[in-house]
Amino acid sequence: MDKDELDRLLLEAHERNDHAALIRYYTMAADEREQAQDIDAACFYLTHAFVFALESGSKEAEALNLRLVAHGRAHRLEF
Repeated sequence: MDKDELDRLLLEAHERNDHAALIRYYTMAADEREQAQDIDAACFYLTHAFVFALESGSKEAEALNLRLVAHGRAHRLEF
């Protein structure tokens, strides 16, 4: 998926307040930035996905936390 399409989907998910979609799309953006070795941008997107996962009580929160820990951007949390 190209960046413009992902940006559009993120904006639409924000408008709907759709946390599941926001987690999915921010994670996708993080994956793409990690593959491009842009770790700062990847962690920016991971942080957003993580916050939405925490707010919604999503099971993805733990995996997102571990990814941020692996990049030295967060402390390991217990879930």
